[in-house]
Amino acid sequence: MSIERVPVALGGRSYEILVGAGLIGDCGALMRPLLKHPRTIVVTDANVAALHLPALLRGLDSAGIAHRAIVLPPGEETKSFAHYAKLSEEILALGIERGTVLTALGGGVVGDLVGFTAATLLRGIDFVQVPTTLLAQVDSSVGGKTAIDTAQGKNLVGAFHQPRLVLADTDALATLPPRELRAGYAEIVKYGLIRDPEFFAWLEGHGAALLAGDAAAQRRAVVVSCTAKAAVVAVDERETGERALLNFGHTFGHALEAETGFGDALLHGEAVAIGMALAFDLAAALGTCPGADVERVRRHFAATELPSRIPRPNGRRFEAAALVRHMRKDKKMRDGRITLILPRRIGEVVITQEVPEETLVAFLAERLAA
Repeated sequence: MSIERVPVALGGRSYEILVGAGLIGDCGALMRPLLKHPRTIVVTDANVAALHLPALLRGLDSAGIAHRAIVLPPGEETKSFAHYAKLSEEILALGIERGTVLTALGGGVVGDLVGFTAATLLRGIDFVQVPTTLLAQVDSSVGGKTAIDTAQGKNLVGAFHQPRLVLADTDALATLPPRELRAGYAEIVKYGLIRDPEFFAWLEGHGAALLAGDAAAQRRAVVVSCTAKAAVVAVDERETGERALLNFGHTFGHALEAETGFGDALLHGEAVAIGMALAFDLAAALGTCPGADVERVRRHFAATELPSRIPRPNGRRFEAAALVRHMRKDKKMRDGRITLILPRRIGEVVITQEVPEETLVAFLAERLAA
């Protein structure tokens, strides 16, 4: 099957997202023209290493690219100062120079951590993203946002550092558990909800097949999503305006992740799905979004088994005030006011700071009691 190429136009930092089957095995040939020296350090996690590292290393060998591999523990907990420091020391111990390229093989955690490490080692070295989850292929591997988590919140320490290349191998999606696939699908739905109502309508007809493993549907969704994100990044690389719309669902979602401890109890994509549903509910309650659109979104979430209600892990009920405290730590805070992305309708969202905190607390308290 042919490779589809999605350009990310950023002048001297431009690069391509390649989407297709078998790209992990062909990685060496695809990466080789970009390397100053035929050498790379591959960083992955234990779960991904078992599935995809041998094929990637064979691909590097076939292109004559020397390599070393570092395997990290899996899970969101790895996006921490401790693991960042340990990874940096391990890479430096291998004797790198500014021409060395890191290769991030894995999901969003690996991509974010490796990208941030690349941004800071020797004041910046190149890296290549090889995303193996649906969420990473359509979102976190594209656009150069790299970060680690802190006790205060998600992605609060990071840097904008663009990759040299993104290789989205759609064959890797066949290895994902259904829960991980649905978590990635939430980010795909986001693109339809924020600016592409026709794409959302397409998802209504094909989302179930995509989640059931339809390779053609998966490929189209990845290409459309990457194209949408690339267009936004090209005009607003550092999130000073339009790019903030890509955070639709994330202000609520990050608060839920923080309250659950950034663990497996709530995956990032699941939190974003709930956050998007909450954003539609809030907009409807404020009278700024048609109730019919809210019901349509909820029907699609139900049909594709995306979560839409605030969870109660181990029977524990969250407190509305605690969630709003987490929201106050969001990177989009301006002048002490919480920034929200709220829908006007399917395919159109706006940025607002006009929702008072007491309104947010009351709204969340009502949803938590439901």
